[in-house]
Formats: sequence, C-alpha cells, structure tokens
Amino acid sequence: MWQLFQFPLCPFSRKVRLVLGEKGVAHELKRENPWERRDEFVDMNPAVETPVLVEDEQGITLIGSQPIVEYFEETVDKAPMLHGNAAARAEQRRLAEWFDQKFYREVVGPLMHERMMKRLVGRQSPDTNVLRHAMRVANGHLDYCDYLLDHRRWLAGSSLSLADFTAAAHLSVIDYLGALDWRGHEQTKNWYAVMKSRPCFRPLLGERMDVIVPPQHYDKVDF
Repeated sequence: MWQLFQFPLCPFSRKVRLVLGEKGVAHELKRENPWERRDEFVDMNPAVETPVLVEDEQGITLIGSQPIVEYFEETVDKAPMLHGNAAARAEQRRLAEWFDQKFYREVVGPLMHERMMKRLVGRQSPDTNVLRHAMRVANGHLDYCDYLLDHRRWLAGSSLSLADFTAAAHLSVIDYLGALDWRGHEQTKNWYAVMKSRPCFRPLLGERMDVIVPPQHYDKVDF
C-alpha cells in the first residue's frame, strides 16, 4: 500500500490527500514534521519537504504534490484532474500553480509561519503586522476567485479540476488557522462549501492539530 508522509496542515499534503481520495487510491498516512529533519525522511527527500509518497513493494518514491498528482493522473482513469483540450488543461495548470506558488508565498506560508510554526517550534508570539498584511492579501485573492466564479461554474472552467482541489487545499489551511474573512465573498464561499461536502474532504475536516484549535465553522459545510 502507498504510504503518504505528510504534515496535517501542509497545503501540498492536503492537495495530494484530496486527489488520492477523489481517485480512490488506498493509502496510509504517516505524519512527518519536516523541521525535525529525521534521517530517514531526509534520505527519502533531501529537500526535507512534504508530501512524499512511497510504495515499498514496487520500489516507487514520489516527491512533491504536482509530480504525485501527475503520476496518478497518468495511471488512474477515475476522476480526471486535468481534462478538456490543451487550452483548458493549461488553464487548470495555471490556476493550480497560482495557488501552489503565488497564494502560498503571499498568504499561506506567512500565516503558517506566524500562527503555527512560531507556536509549535519556537514557542513565540506571532507578528501581528505580518498577520494583518497576509490577511489583506488573502482578501484580494478571494476577490479574484469571486471574479472567476462569476464567469465560470468552477475555478478553471465548466468542470471540476485540479485547480479546484489545489485552491481548496490551501484555503482549508488558512481557514483552520482562522485567517479567512468570508464576508463579501459569497461566490467563493458557496464554491468552497461544495468542495467541503465532497467525501474526500471529510477526513481533513475531522483532524485537529496539537494546541491549535480551528474556528467553529471550520468543519461545517454550511458556514
């Protein structure tokens, strides 16, 4: 069986978990705290980042959310993540990259560092200036999602795709951290409620981190 070395609030781990769940790929979760730099984990991935997916019997090690997703997109026909013509697939990849790179760099990474890493690792207080800036930037990203959903059924077009699962994974992390203000973002809120209602999402919503408690609405589909 596949073993997924992941950290529960890592958006890239969550992206892979959502895709594996949607595609029905059986796997076992292995919690990994990358900052501990376990020798065995460093041997698997010298970058010391989650997620890493391993199948010992087949001798396969997959590293990074996009290579993992692309592997199963090529090997599992169920629930295609990238579909349509070349232009449609390019748009799906563009928006997945938007959230994995731009949104993570500007919003998710800073919020995780201030609200999670400082508390879990350094026992430090967050920098409120960094938090306020990241939350303002998050609001701008939600505006962009609203715009997309005003013109499309799903983020990247008429069909559910990798773009939606990638975006939902990142949003779920900062929603857990209580850093999203959904007011004024009905289009994105309604889309996210639909994503949360999918069976692959339920295991994520049921998990809780040590000493970090999510807001009450976090696991509710109607919020």
